[in-house]
Amino acid sequence: MTEPMVPISTVPTVERAGLWRRLIGRPVASISLAVLAIWVLLAVLSPWITPYSPDATSLDATNAAPNAVNWLGGDRSGRDILSRLIAGAGDALESTLIATAVAIAIGVTAGLVAGYYGRAIDSIASWVANILIALPGVIILIALYAAVGSSTRIAMVALGVLLAPNFFRLTRGLVIGVRNELYVDAARVSGLGDARIIGRHVLSAVRAPVIVQAAFAAGVAISLQAGLAFLGLSENNKASWGAMLQEGFANLYIAPLQIVWPGLALGIVVSALVLLGNALRDTLEGARPRPRRRGESGRLRRVIDPAEEGDDALLTLSGLSVAYPTRKGTTTVVDDVSLEVRRGEIVGLVGESGSGKTQTAFSVLGLLPEEAIVTSGVLTFRTRRPRSGTVRLLGRSVAYIPQEPMSNLDPTFTIGAQLMYGIRAATGRSRAQARREALALLERVGIPDPARTFASYPHQISGGMAQRVLIAGAVASDPELLIADEPTTALDVTVQAEILALLHGLQKERDMGVLLVTHNFGVVADLCDRVVVMRQGRVVETGTTIDVFQRPRAEYTKELLGAILDVDVVRERVDSEEGRVAAAESSAAGTKGAGSR
Repeated sequence: MTEPMVPISTVPTVERAGLWRRLIGRPVASISLAVLAIWVLLAVLSPWITPYSPDATSLDATNAAPNAVNWLGGDRSGRDILSRLIAGAGDALESTLIATAVAIAIGVTAGLVAGYYGRAIDSIASWVANILIALPGVIILIALYAAVGSSTRIAMVALGVLLAPNFFRLTRGLVIGVRNELYVDAARVSGLGDARIIGRHVLSAVRAPVIVQAAFAAGVAISLQAGLAFLGLSENNKASWGAMLQEGFANLYIAPLQIVWPGLALGIVVSALVLLGNALRDTLEGARPRPRRRGESGRLRRVIDPAEEGDDALLTLSGLSVAYPTRKGTTTVVDDVSLEVRRGEIVGLVGESGSGKTQTAFSVLGLLPEEAIVTSGVLTFRTRRPRSGTVRLLGRSVAYIPQEPMSNLDPTFTIGAQLMYGIRAATGRSRAQARREALALLERVGIPDPARTFASYPHQISGGMAQRVLIAGAVASDPELLIADEPTTALDVTVQAEILALLHGLQKERDMGVLLVTHNFGVVADLCDRVVVMRQGRVVETGTTIDVFQRPRAEYTKELLGAILDVDVVRERVDSEEGRVAAAESSAAGTKGAGSR
C-alpha cells in the first residue's frame, strides 16, 4: 500500500517559512529587501508624504541648491526635486510590475507547456519567440507611442511581451532537462495529471533561474521606462525618474546636482533587484552554508615518518570522522574509521554506494570538498624515501586512479602532454626524459601502439585505453601507495579483467601498497590480501580475504557475499598473466550475473 500523499496546500506554508528565515539571514538579501521595501513604501504613500505637490512651482525654488525648504533643491521650473522623486517612485514601481508580470505570465507559461509537451507546440512557440526576439524593442515601443499616444501602461504591457521570449527560452530549456527525470515518470505512474505535474514537480525545478531572470527583467523595465521618459515619450506633466533625468541633463551646466538624484535612485533600485534575485536563487537552490575552517573542527592530522628496517607498515588511519554541514547542523558520513595498508599488500575497502568508502579514500588523498569537516583522525604514513622538511606525498609517494577515466582526462590536451606534465611535476625530469618514460609506461600498461596513443586526444581512444593511460600516469613516480577508486566500473567485463591483471602485475613489480575501493566482492577475492567492510560510514568488519569469505562475522558482510556467485570458494591467486585474467574475468562475470538475478 502506498503512503497517502500530503496535500499540496499544506506544503507551501512550511516552505515559505523556512525560505524566509534563510533569505533574511543573508546580509545582501536583507539590505536589498530593505531598499526595495523603502521604494515600495514611498510609491504607495507618495500622495501623502511628499512635502509639496510634485507639480507645484515656486520662483524661489528655480534651480535652487539643497536647503532647509527644498531638501534636494528645485528644478528649472521651480518644482521641489524631493517631491517629484517620491512621486516618481510610484510610476517606476507600476511600470516594473506591469512589464515583469506580463513577461513572466506569457514566457513561463509558454515555456512550461512547450518544454513539457514538445513536438508541434514547441515548434510553434519557439517560432513565435524567435520572431519577437528579432524585433527591435525600443523601435517598437517608440512606434507604439506614436500610434496610441503617451500611455505608460500600454508601453509596459508591450515591453512585457517583448521580454517574454527570454523567460520562454530559459524555462523551456530547463523543462526539457527535467521532463524525463525519474521523479517525473513516477508522478505520471502515480496518476497525477499533466497540469499538476507541471505545477508541482517541473515548475519547482525551474523556479530559481526564473526568479533571477525576473530580477533582471524588472531592472530592464525600470531602465527602459526611464529611457523612454528621457526621450520625452512619457505622459505629460507626470513625475517620473526618466523625465527628471532629461530635465537634469538639459540643465547640467547650471545645476549639475539635478541629474544626480534620479540617477542615484535608479541605480540603487536596479542594484537591489539584481542582488535580491541572486540571493533568492541561492536560497531556493539550497545553497550549502558556509563551512567552518577545518582548523576549527580538528582537521585530519598527518604524521609522516621514515620507515624503519623490517617495518612493513605503510599507511595507518585511526579514528577518521568526516561530516558535512546541512541546514539542521552537520551530518556525519564517515564515523571513527580505522584501517591499515602494509607495504606490498592489497587492501579492499568494500561497501555499497553511500557507505563512506570513497570519502575515506579522499580523506587520505586530501581531496575532500571544501565544505567537508574532518572532526577527528590521525593519518600516519611511513615512507622509505629521503625527505627534507615536509614530504609532498601526492604524485610522489601516493598515487590515485579514478573510476571515470574519460572524465579525468583533459579533452584539450593530448595524452602525451598530460602524461609528461604529471611526470615532470612529480619527478623533475626533463621534457625529453619525460617523453621517453611516458612512451615506456604506455607500452608497459599494454597499449599496442604507444606512439600513436601518445599523440592522440582523449576522445580518440577507448575507455579501456583511457584507464590504462591513467594507470600509467599513476605509477610514473613509482609511488609507495596506490589508491584505486572503482577502477573498472565503467568498463566491460573483458577489459575489467585485463585492467585488474595489470594492476596486480604492477603492484607486484613495484612492491606497492594498494587501497582498492570497490563494491565488487569478486574483485576482492581475486586481488586483495585483506578486506575492510564499511556500512553507513562505519567499519563493520576487517580481516584477511580468506577469513572474511569463509567465516564472515557481520550480518552485512554475509548479505554482500550472498549477492555474488561462488561464495564458498576463494579462488587461489595464480602467477601467470593468463590465469589472473581468467580468474578476474570469472569473478566479474559472476558478480554481474548475480546482480541481474
